[in-house]
Amino acid sequence: MPPSRDLAHDSPLRTCDLTSAIRLKDVTWDTDGRTIVWLEGRGADGVVVCQGEEDEAPRELTAGFSVGARVGYGGGDFTVSRGRLYFVDRGERLFARDLAAGRPRPLAPAFGRPAAPTVSADGRWLVFVHSYEDVDRLAVIDTKDDHWPQSLVTGSDFYMQPTWHPRDQRIAWIEWDHPSMPWDGTRLVLGDLSISGESLPLLADVSVLAGAGDDEAVFQPEFSPDGRYLAYASDRRGWSDVWLYDLETEVHRCLDEADGDVALPAWIQGLRVIGFSADSRHLLFTRTSDGRRLAYSCPLEGGEAAPVETLSAYTQVEQIAPSPIGDSFACIASSSEISPRVLSLRRDRIRIHARSTGESLRPGELSVPKPVVWSADNGDAVYGLYYPPLPRDSEAPGKPPLIVHIHGGPTSQADAGFEAELQYFVTRGYAVVAVNHRGSTGYGRRYAQALRGNWGLFDVEDAVGAAQHLVDESLADLDRLVISGGSAGGYTVLRALTVKPGFFRAGVCRYGISNLFSLAADTHKFEARYTDSLLGPLPEASQVYRDRSPLFAADSIRDPVIIFQGTEDEVVDKSQADAIVESLKRRNVPHEYHVYEGEGHGWRKPQTIEHYITAVESFLKEHVLYA
Repeated sequence: MPPSRDLAHDSPLRTCDLTSAIRLKDVTWDTDGRTIVWLEGRGADGVVVCQGEEDEAPRELTAGFSVGARVGYGGGDFTVSRGRLYFVDRGERLFARDLAAGRPRPLAPAFGRPAAPTVSADGRWLVFVHSYEDVDRLAVIDTKDDHWPQSLVTGSDFYMQPTWHPRDQRIAWIEWDHPSMPWDGTRLVLGDLSISGESLPLLADVSVLAGAGDDEAVFQPEFSPDGRYLAYASDRRGWSDVWLYDLETEVHRCLDEADGDVALPAWIQGLRVIGFSADSRHLLFTRTSDGRRLAYSCPLEGGEAAPVETLSAYTQVEQIAPSPIGDSFACIASSSEISPRVLSLRRDRIRIHARSTGESLRPGELSVPKPVVWSADNGDAVYGLYYPPLPRDSEAPGKPPLIVHIHGGPTSQADAGFEAELQYFVTRGYAVVAVNHRGSTGYGRRYAQALRGNWGLFDVEDAVGAAQHLVDESLADLDRLVISGGSAGGYTVLRALTVKPGFFRAGVCRYGISNLFSLAADTHKFEARYTDSLLGPLPEASQVYRDRSPLFAADSIRDPVIIFQGTEDEVVDKSQADAIVESLKRRNVPHEYHVYEGEGHGWRKPQTIEHYITAVESFLKEHVLYA
C-alpha cells in the first residue's frame, strides 16, 4: 500500500471551527410579523434570540436559562405570540417573558416535562405536550397564569405538533401508539373545544381525519390563516405529500404529487415543513429529493409547486416559517459549502440574521457531495452521497482512503447540508460516502420500511456495498476503508466489524448499541417498542436479538476500533460500550476507549468535540493512513 501524505496542514478547517459553531435549531415570527425569533445552541445551552424589523443587531432573551424541551429526544422548545416569548427551561418548566423587556417568569409549576407550547390566536391559552412517568398528554394553561394547567387530551401513547385554529374553537394534533413509530403510523386528530367564561378550555368532540390505520404516517397539521383549510403531510401515496382538508366540505385533496418526501422522521417535537402564506392563497413547504431538501411555493387553486429560486444556493432548507403578515418567510438554510444561517426572505431579498460559523472559507474549499446509487444483492437500489477528497491537487499517490459514514436512527437520512465533521476529513484527503441504507427516510415509504425485520442485515450489507461500489469505480482504496457511525450508526459499525472482519481497516463507534436485549429493555419510552418492527417482538424473536447483537459476537472483532461514550446517555447505556471494550482488551485488539463525563447521546461541550475529533484523526493516521 502506498504511503499517504499528511494533508492536515492543507485543510482550511481546524478543530476550533467545529467547536466554536453555533447550532441554529428553530426560527419563527412574532404575530405582528415584525420580529423574528430563533434558538441557538451554544455548547450545552440553548439561547433564544430576537431581532425586530428596525433592529440593527439581535438581542438575547433568556440569559441565565438553558432553553430546551426533553420529551423524547427534545424539540418544541419555544413559541412567540403577541409580543411574548414562551419557552421550556432545561426540559422541566415553562417560562414567559415580554420581548420588549423584563425577566422571564414561571408560567406553570415544575412538574413532568413540557414541550411544544402553542398559543391560541387570541393569546389567552397555551396548549402543550406534557409527559410524566411515561404518561403523555396535551395540557392547557392560561397565559396569564390565573389557572393551574389541566389535562386536555390523554389516552394515546404519544402526542405531537398541536396547533390552534385561527378562531380558537378548534385544535389539531398528531398522536400515535406503541408499537408504531411516528414514521410508521400516526393519526391526525381534530378537536372541537368548549370555552366558557374564564374557565380553561375543555375538549367537546374529537374526530380522526387521517391515518386511522398503521399504514399511513401523518405529519404537522397547519390551519390556514383564513380558517378554511387544514394542511398536513401524508405518505398514503407512497411518498410524503402535502394534503389539504377543506373544513367546510370535509374533502381531502393532494396539493402536489412528486417523487420526494415532505415529512421528516419525527424524532423530535417542533419540526416544521409546511406553512401558509398570510393571505391563505399559497402554501410553502420543503421536500427532500436525492438528499437535498428544497423550499417550494404552491398556489392552493390552479397551479403547480415551484422551487423558491431565491434560495437556489442552499441545498438544505429547514423550519420554514411564513410571516403572519405580508409575503415574507423565515427558515434555516445551508449547503455543503455554506454553514447554517437564519434567513428571512421578502420577495427577492434575503436578510441574514444569524450564522452558525464565521464563514471564513472561500468557494471551492469544501467538497460538494454527489448522489450515488448502487445495487444491493437482491437488486434493490441503494443511495448515498459521495464527497470527493480535497485538496484536488493532492500529491498523495494512489486512490484515497474512504470513510463510510452511517447515520443514526436508523430511520434518518444523510443530507446535502453542511456537515462539518465530514468536511474536516474530506479536506484532509479522505473520501467520504454518507450511506442512506435501506430503511432511511427521504426515498419514499417503501424504502423507509425496508429495514423492518432486517436491521443488522441490510444496513451492514449497504455499508459494505457502498464501499465496494466506490472501490470498483476507482474512487476509494480497498485497503484503507473506515466505517464510522453513532447510535444506530454505531451499531452498524460494530455489527459490520463482527460479520465482515478484515473488510474495513478500522471502525469509529460513537455510543453504539452492542446488546439489543438491553436496548429493548432499558431505552426511553419513545423507542421502547422500536425493535418490534426492526427485529421482532420479544420473547418470540429472542434468537434474532442474540444473533444480531454485536456483544455476543464481540470476539469476532479483529480490526482496530475507537469507541466513544457519554456517562449521561439515556438511550444507550455506558455498559454497552464497556462490554465490547472488555472483549477487545482481553484479546489485545487495537482499540481506544474514551468516556466523556456529563455528555449524553451526542456531544454538546466544545472541549468534548475537540477531543473527539482530534482522537479520531490521530487514530486513523495510526491505523489507516500509516499502517
